Amino acid sequence: MGTVQILGTVQILGTVQILGTVQILGTTLRNQNYIQDEINNSLKLGNASYPSVQNRLSSSLLSSSIKIKRYRTVILTVVFYGCETWSLTMREECRPRVFENRVLKRIFWSQRDEVTGTWRRLHNEVLNDLYCSPNIVWVIKSRSMRRAVGSVCGLTDRGVDDFVGMWMIE
Repeated sequence: MGTVQILGTVQILGTVQILGTVQILGTTLRNQNYIQDEINNSLKLGNASYPSVQNRLSSSLLSSSIKIKRYRTVILTVVFYGCETWSLTMREECRPRVFENRVLKRIFWSQRDEVTGTWRRLHNEVLNDLYCSPNIVWVIKSRSMRRAVGSVCGLTDRGVDDFVGMWMIE
């Protein structure tokens, strides 16, 4: 049996009633769940995992492809934990995008302008072109769609991937 960390008061009367907050498996449960809190907690954990790879991401000796692999394996796995249950609105899509752009700016730094010869910071559109992967919001939405389709249709993991992949392309 796992360990449950209780941050508030729990009263059991045949059913579980949450009076405060309860943290189970990294997810904070409340009597009113706010998705913004879950996203903020997830991004805070991603920021906390950044120092473990900071030297590697800011090193000029490593190629950008290696830096991106580190970003995906160390930071994004922490951020994506539990994202299948999020339903993002336009307002809530902003924070993950800002987080991703901030990390990508640390990876790609700046580029030399070929015309003027000066160094300039990269804009978000250029960062997304250099990253060459789906942005963080698209991945969150596809994972939540995969979970929804799988639970409704009773598909296996491979069947869900094929179905969601066809849906996202069309």
